[in-house]
Amino acid sequence: MRAVIQRVSQASVDVQGERVGVIGRGLVVLLGIAKKDREKDAEYLAEKLAHLRIFPDEAGKMHLSVLDIGGAVLLISQFTLYGDCRTGRRPSFDEAAAPVEAKPLYDYVIKEIIKHKVPLETGIFQAKMQVSLINDGPITLILESKKTQL
Repeated sequence: MRAVIQRVSQASVDVQGERVGVIGRGLVVLLGIAKKDREKDAEYLAEKLAHLRIFPDEAGKMHLSVLDIGGAVLLISQFTLYGDCRTGRRPSFDEAAAPVEAKPLYDYVIKEIIKHKVPLETGIFQAKMQVSLINDGPITLILESKKTQL
């Protein structure tokens, strides 16, 4: 799994003009699922998201997690994170899991994040979404569930 994580002061997601998810301070997580991903990848990612220390403490150092600050996660499915643009003029999505394989893992990530007691909002899997956010910092990180080079 591949996640782009953005520390935000607020964020929301709309589908067909309807707001389906909104958070205040927390993390927006764009999540891509690869063909080779399994439940252990979801477990790793959820644990890392809950405990990743990227929020500032009173001294301004990044020592606090989303749990520590009482923040939330807005999770958005994003198969295009596995778009390979190295050849040609159009990205190849050969590494991305097909929707029928990705949806159960996406749902499993949701369950795992909730298991860590992190408030969670989501977009709608496979929907065309409009995501709005205010990136705080800005802080943007990439997290991989497997050891790979970016």
